[in-house]
Amino acid sequence: MILFHSPLSPFVRKVMIVLHETGQRERVSLQGVNISPVNGDAQLNQENPIGKIPALRLDDGSVLHDSRVICEYLDSQHVGLPLVPREGSMRWRRLTLASQADAIMDAAVATRYETFLRPADKQWDGWVEAQGEKIRRGLANLEQEHLAEIISGFDIASIGVACALGYLDLRQPAFAWRALYPGLATWFAQVSQRPSMLATAPVA
Repeated sequence: MILFHSPLSPFVRKVMIVLHETGQRERVSLQGVNISPVNGDAQLNQENPIGKIPALRLDDGSVLHDSRVICEYLDSQHVGLPLVPREGSMRWRRLTLASQADAIMDAAVATRYETFLRPADKQWDGWVEAQGEKIRRGLANLEQEHLAEIISGFDIASIGVACALGYLDLRQPAFAWRALYPGLATWFAQVSQRPSMLATAPVA
């Protein structure tokens, strides 16, 4: 299998952590791509018409895209404990928390694009503030309502939250989320020592 890959993408990191956690890292080769909203990659566009990463080319030549789809596929390909519950109310609960983590990452990536790629005289301060509010609401909800669920095991929901927090550290260090969400901070310090987290830690 081939993973279209950028090591700084939090969505790629999520897939990479799943590969490590499920013992499948050696099954996948990495193909680096350097893309932005205004600069695509020709080969990636052929494999994935919307031109986004991650995308995973399977051995039969078919291509999966969107980190949620890829993670669920990989989770179906190993014999250990599932990272995504297979059925019942727990499945929908964990997938919903994983979706919330994805939304935090989406807002953080959108902020990065607005403040780093757009010329300063064209940046929309209201847009940036709205993305920051999404992040704050999402993290506050995780801290206040779901912390026990997040720390109960390292599954698809916890992996997503860890990737979101790691991306904030990478791209928005001034956000200073640890002071606002001490429960998440304590948990993140612990899970950051997992081999899968260490192996995928982004370096700017």
